[in-house]
Amino acid sequence: MGIVSIIVAIVLFSIIIFVHEFGHFIVAKACGIRVNEFAIGMGPKLFSFGKKETVYSLRLFPIGGFCAMEGEDDASDDPKAFGNKNVWKRIAVVVAGVAMNFLLGFLVLLVAIGAFLPLSNDGALIPTMTIAHLDESSTLYQSGLRAGDTICSVDGRAILTSVDLSIMLQSDEDGVMSMKVKRDGKKVVLPAVKFDLIETEDGVRVLKYEFTLYGKPQNPLNTIVYAAKTECSLVTSVWGSLGDIVTGKYGLNDLSGPVGTVDIIGDMVGQAAKTVSREDIYSVLSMFALISVNIGVMNLLPIPALDGGRLMFLLFEAIFRRPVPQKFEGLVHAIGFALLMVLMVVLVFNDVFRLITGG
Repeated sequence: MGIVSIIVAIVLFSIIIFVHEFGHFIVAKACGIRVNEFAIGMGPKLFSFGKKETVYSLRLFPIGGFCAMEGEDDASDDPKAFGNKNVWKRIAVVVAGVAMNFLLGFLVLLVAIGAFLPLSNDGALIPTMTIAHLDESSTLYQSGLRAGDTICSVDGRAILTSVDLSIMLQSDEDGVMSMKVKRDGKKVVLPAVKFDLIETEDGVRVLKYEFTLYGKPQNPLNTIVYAAKTECSLVTSVWGSLGDIVTGKYGLNDLSGPVGTVDIIGDMVGQAAKTVSREDIYSVLSMFALISVNIGVMNLLPIPALDGGRLMFLLFEAIFRRPVPQKFEGLVHAIGFALLMVLMVVLVFNDVFRLITGG
């Protein structure tokens, strides 16, 4: 991975962080809340400007950012302090960052699908979930699947796009899964659809695709709809991955921190720069959208110091008409932030170790 790819990857990563923090910032300003500092990056300041209400700064490590509001964690007599505003205004400020991440993801997908969707012999086609061709000698056909079937769900999970289907097939262990399809206008349940397993040259077992899907000629409307469906697929895939971490399917060594993420983006950017192909540019933009959505979902988790943790305290206040004592909330967020920093250090160490060892 070249230095240019690394720089581009860091810029893309920083854009995602900037958009998230800008969401907090712009809504805070709209609600009349004083913002003391708006920063991109963490650690020592590289430079800053602004002498009035808000200081704008760029910090050394591009692994985060913050929008520091007056009275966010401490009591303040300032009428423009975060803690002195209506609870619904504070909720709006907290969720604004996540909303901006989702909006960014959608807009990037819109560009990717609208301008760089890989071409078939018939031009740009929006994928559907209707099977176009299925060999009658295949294991799938013998399991009951037919050409013309529209795949609705796999193992109880709704299938909106081919992204959902790919994730389900990649995560399956035995190649046998339940499918619900629409056939001749009726829902049909296929309890045991069997995919053949093949092994790649690096020894990874994957399921063999034995069918193709119909595509619709692209137009502005179905491009927008497909971008929205794809974002929903990305959100559910992130939630599913979190569930796999909780259940122990994936361990700490399977996670990537900021260094690993930049490395992945850098490799993809480098490949796209070499080929300048629609497929590679589409892949880079899709990964960019995935990371933006991922950051949005992660921030919604009810973990102290994250937006989701702050949201839980605010919802408590909105429901029970009284706030959690500010000292207690501040302590919880401080502990949560410290633990997140420890996790970040561990992830960065793992990323660097994998880069050095090639693991």
